[in-house]
Amino acid sequence: MKKAEYEKLRRAYSEKRALIGERLSEFGRVLESGDDARIFEELAFCICTAGASAKMGMRSVEVLRDVLLEGDLEGLRKRMTGVHRFPNWRPAYIVHTREYLRREHGLGMRQLVTSFNDPLERRDFFARNKDIKGIGYKEASHFLRNIGFPGYAILDKHILNTLFEMGVIENPKPPGTRDKYISVEDRLRKFSEDIDIPMDELDLLLWSEKTGEILK
Repeated sequence: MKKAEYEKLRRAYSEKRALIGERLSEFGRVLESGDDARIFEELAFCICTAGASAKMGMRSVEVLRDVLLEGDLEGLRKRMTGVHRFPNWRPAYIVHTREYLRREHGLGMRQLVTSFNDPLERRDFFARNKDIKGIGYKEASHFLRNIGFPGYAILDKHILNTLFEMGVIENPKPPGTRDKYISVEDRLRKFSEDIDIPMDELDLLLWSEKTGEILK
């Protein structure tokens, strides 16, 4: 990475460090609350964000919040019409996932996510489970980060493009397999160590540098 790019990133971190820390603290409070409904809401947000955008995911959760746990498919679809680009598929994914988690885990989301000792196994459960619809490694990482688990990289197009531009990776194409995802994640982790910015903070910093916002 060129020295000028390094200094620019360090300056941005100094300016945004407090806001980034505040946002990460908000994420941490989700898991601390033990609120299963709130944790499931974050999973629904990530289902709605996949193939769309964080803002679209946020708008979707806003219109679905009071019916996420009990609403039927048609009711969710009606609310999503005009809000999401996939108003039929995303509600179907949410309902299928919800009923699977209710049937197999009693929708005990906090107990479920804390039952894994290995962070990779925790993410694998959500990314590779055929009954958790609509998310892969990026959104599984997004979900776990958003409920307070550290150490997961959300490798969306903004992060990948920045890493490519800075010479951290050779190709900005989204990693299509588990091994490729972990490989790029490891590169980001090493990069964070090299510039002395914790990876969770660096992830939000790089995203905000591309979008101008620190969202979720």
